[in-house]
Amino acid sequence: MQQKSRSDLLRTPGMLGLLMAAGASQAAEVHGLLKLGRDVGGDTLTSSTLTFPNGSSSSIKANEGSYIGGGVGLVEVAKDVDVELTLAWKWAFITASNGDVTFTRFPLEALVFYKFEKVRLGGGLAYHIDPKLKGSGDFSGLDIGYDNALGGVLQADYRITDKMNVGIRYTSVDYKVGNSPAAKGNGAGITFSASF
Repeated sequence: MQQKSRSDLLRTPGMLGLLMAAGASQAAEVHGLLKLGRDVGGDTLTSSTLTFPNGSSSSIKANEGSYIGGGVGLVEVAKDVDVELTLAWKWAFITASNGDVTFTRFPLEALVFYKFEKVRLGGGLAYHIDPKLKGSGDFSGLDIGYDNALGGVLQADYRITDKMNVGIRYTSVDYKVGNSPAAKGNGAGITFSASF
């Protein structure tokens, strides 16, 4: 990992921590949070195309993947405002008899939401930690480590209850290897979250 990436890795969680601390100073209620979802879209990752024995092929897109994670939420930071800080594991894979290709990363997100009666709208920062594209079998030579990537998220949720939400989201993030652009991870997704 380059020196600049290490610096970013230390600086971004610090900024997110300050955001959470500012909210905590408003005497907000703190609760645990679980989330999961599925994203699609983005550029096709170079070298992610897997050719099956029958001649057909499949590839992985940069925003593609399922995720599961958790964190903390601050409810009523200000009137009708929630703040969430979460860390998730996000993965996408292709499996065939002659090998597998997987793309994994750990999105750290700090999101702020404004709540209405049945809807909440928000967005914030996303920091994707340790993005990796790896292969096995016939693709065992595939091992690409992308730089950590800072991006953004916009999200709209339907409030099922005060503690459960289901929504749609848009992520914008660019993956790079060194100073070379690799793929745009812009795309949409669906998400579910529950607090406890």
